[in-house]
Amino acid sequence: MTVDDHALPPVGVTTEVGRLRTVLLHRPGPELTRLTPRNNDRLLFDGIPWVSRAQEEHDAFAEALRSRDVEVLYLADLLEETLGSDEARELAIGSAMESLHLGESLRAYLSAMLFDMAPDDLALSLCAGLRNDEVRHPSPGLVSSLLADDDFLIDPLPNLLFTRDSSVWVRDHVTITSLAMPARSRETQLTELVYRHHPRFAAVQRLHGWDREYVEGGDVLLLAPGVVAVGVGERTTPAGVEGLARQLMSGGIATTVLAVPITQDRATMHLDTVCTMVDVDTVVMYPNIADGLRALTVTTESPAGTPATELELRVTRAEPFLHAAAAAMGIDELKVIDTGLDPTTAEREQWDDGNNTLALAPRLAVAYERNTQTNRRLEEAGIEVVRIAGSELGSGRGGPRCMSCPVLRDEV
Repeated sequence: MTVDDHALPPVGVTTEVGRLRTVLLHRPGPELTRLTPRNNDRLLFDGIPWVSRAQEEHDAFAEALRSRDVEVLYLADLLEETLGSDEARELAIGSAMESLHLGESLRAYLSAMLFDMAPDDLALSLCAGLRNDEVRHPSPGLVSSLLADDDFLIDPLPNLLFTRDSSVWVRDHVTITSLAMPARSRETQLTELVYRHHPRFAAVQRLHGWDREYVEGGDVLLLAPGVVAVGVGERTTPAGVEGLARQLMSGGIATTVLAVPITQDRATMHLDTVCTMVDVDTVVMYPNIADGLRALTVTTESPAGTPATELELRVTRAEPFLHAAAAAMGIDELKVIDTGLDPTTAEREQWDDGNNTLALAPRLAVAYERNTQTNRRLEEAGIEVVRIAGSELGSGRGGPRCMSCPVLRDEV
């Protein structure tokens, strides 16, 4: 099928705060019903969410975006449409069958069964997983006979909810990330499948890839056009930052990358759990680490177009993040709005994703309603806050920014 590039919807993101036009979400579905007290830790959830309430909260989030004229795309819909392609089906099934715990006989049977599924059923199985007792094998083999009925042959992907992690748009390029935790590795394979095979993204150039060094989207902040901050901690590795910086600079997509070490802790797993932007020169930030957060500034004098592996990178010594960011952005000061009025409140609201705001435009942001002190401070600073419920959505440790991947923003 030939696609006319001029007929495709526009894409591109240069900052965190340009008016949001198109966003990619994933409405929580049956994959959340797979969480149990036995597996929720392995699947990276801090509790067992009430699924119907989580869906209600997510629907309200999506409606809040639409009410501000944001086009909402759903990952499951795009995946289902993508799986209409035989080539995409083969790739998706092949990646799902790579697990060594299946064995050859069960792998062959499952592969054939999945390929015969309609696109919607296949998308459901890939997202929600497939249990041993859900496969009607006419003559069970050794592996399926030894596995318990409720053992997963294909693991569920409850973290699909957090679409920010598996892809990041920088200008008109999409970065396919590589997720560090085993429970999430298949997510970004499905995301890459959509960007490679869905007609809407036929003309899009892709960076990085699910099989490269670990880089997660929650660690990537677009501070200003050409200036990208990347957290280095529990999920994104130093090698991942270097690999991404090389690709961004080789393509002339960025001129400066700030590598920002963050504490390797569940509460601060990504840079956007401690810092997000709410205006072109303003961040909301966890005060308990604000003074200690540092950054290494990475630049190059190699011309754009130099192969990524041949770029000569220049790396400065670490300096305070706020100073390094302001200098890279070409502004006098990066203003900070603290989360909370005292250390205890700040810690509570940081745990509840008080820092994880989603900017819809300069000085307009979505935040969880429960972070009352942070939201009050935002409004006192002149930021309009769109409050959403998140008592169930937050059980996977993610806020409005984590749950959204901007595909198109206006420039500022």
